[in-house]
Amino acid sequence: MDMIKIAVLGIAGVLLALPFKRERGEYSTFIAMAVGICVFVYALSKVETILSFVERLTTLIHVDGRYIALLLKMAGITYVAEFAVNICRDAGYASVASQIEIFAKLSILVVSVPVLNAFLETIGSFL
Repeated sequence: MDMIKIAVLGIAGVLLALPFKRERGEYSTFIAMAVGICVFVYALSKVETILSFVERLTTLIHVDGRYIALLLKMAGITYVAEFAVNICRDAGYASVASQIEIFAKLSILVVSVPVLNAFLETIGSFL
């Protein structure tokens, strides 16, 4: 049911923005941004469900919580960056979108360093 609400919100936003696209392109962009932000905020409300599932999963498989937290951070960086990149591209600022993508990739690399370090230590212990 939630997906239907979001789909209707998105379609309504697009239908509202279309008439403004030719004469007042900036209004069309603002409407698209507002709809995108509404969908993003609604999606954030679903994160609690995911976090409770991950918490339950960590108790079942006995994985260090730090690694699960790092994976969640990486996924969060990916989703936020994708959202920002799409808004920038829709607004016509592809160069800013590219810079956001580069920063997101570097951020994921920085966040993943502890995992890579633990992996290398594990391999080193076998040798």
